Amino acid sequence: MTLIALPAFADNYIWMLHDGHNAVVVDPGDAAPVLTALEALGLALRAILVTHHHADHTGGLEVLRARLDGVVYAPAAEPVPGPFEPVQEATRFEAIGAAFEVIEVPGHTAGHVAYFCMPSDDSVPVLFCGDTLFSAGCGRLFEGTAAQMLDSLRRLAALPPDTRVCCAHEYTESNLRFAQMVEPDNEDVATHAARCRALRSEGKPTLPSTLEIERRINPFLRTAVPSVQSAACHHGAKADDEVAIFAALREWKNQCR
Repeated sequence: MTLIALPAFADNYIWMLHDGHNAVVVDPGDAAPVLTALEALGLALRAILVTHHHADHTGGLEVLRARLDGVVYAPAAEPVPGPFEPVQEATRFEAIGAAFEVIEVPGHTAGHVAYFCMPSDDSVPVLFCGDTLFSAGCGRLFEGTAAQMLDSLRRLAALPPDTRVCCAHEYTESNLRFAQMVEPDNEDVATHAARCRALRSEGKPTLPSTLEIERRINPFLRTAVPSVQSAACHHGAKADDEVAIFAALREWKNQCR
């Protein structure tokens, strides 16, 4: 299996997984990059996966349906343009020889889902997490609560550590600057920031990350760590429970650019 990040808009990634003949794409906000890749690689489009309803994740669906020989999978609780096969917690399906399982991850939107993929060729698992988990960050709370998002992130963080994390936006450098504000003495953050600066200077994506890396660098996965809790309490957390810590971190990040 080959995993490709197709850049779209200013900072989106449309993820493509293919076996050399057939492809799955995730969150095609724009059809053009997908069509270009299908033509260049000689691939048939066998499935489209949608994580949530925002237009930068669904805008290419109408055009791509004409090329699709398969199914659009989308969250049952989201207003995604149809037709599509509705998915929810623990829905399982197969596409191009890979097994997918749906994980409900509300927070960014009310019905957001992620897709956990275990390829049949024994390569490492892949997580398509949309706008829930970013490298060194997480999505804004547009429709959900801090408690929901924290629970969603915990569920994702519990997946195998070698899981490749395929986020839908190139926000990594900005998120790492915030992570360094939260934990200025975290050497893993500093090391990863240097690596990502080098990648971006060469025009390469910082993604996919891995859950092992994210557990070490992502403040939103580290709400139980004393240094993160201390920083959050200096930025509005009124209690030391993890929901309050998360909410303070998210509001702090909202003020940063």
